[in-house]
Amino acid sequence: MTTVIAQGTFDLLHPGHVHYLTDAAARGDELHVIVARRENVTHKAKPVLPDRQRRDMVAALDVVDEAHLGHPEDIFVPIERIQPDVIVLGYDQHHDDDGIRAALSDRGIDCAVERASAREPRYEGELLSTGRIIERIVHERVE
Repeated sequence: MTTVIAQGTFDLLHPGHVHYLTDAAARGDELHVIVARRENVTHKAKPVLPDRQRRDMVAALDVVDEAHLGHPEDIFVPIERIQPDVIVLGYDQHHDDDGIRAALSDRGIDCAVERASAREPRYEGELLSTGRIIERIVHERVE
């Protein structure tokens, strides 16, 4: 059995998230998704939705076998527990692939690190970014 991990913030689920998780699931037999805790998100704006709600929404997707909240202090703790064969990063996630590989190696975790494919909008106006969804809401509902 090939175990795959995908990870992310998953604030306001959108078609880009579904594509990423479907791509990741296709690379193995079992997909575990680690949902970042709000306090650990430092590379972009903090999520709007609570941690548990974001985890529950991800868990509801058919391609996901298990969804987990990330560890409050050490992002590698759930990875050590799950022992994946593959970690699939989102095509546009900020992570340094080689840095992740080195950190996994330092911890004795032997798994591949791959990038998911990109998903282009399928029609005009389709939004594939949480940030763009929020911008649209602010523009159309607040202004």
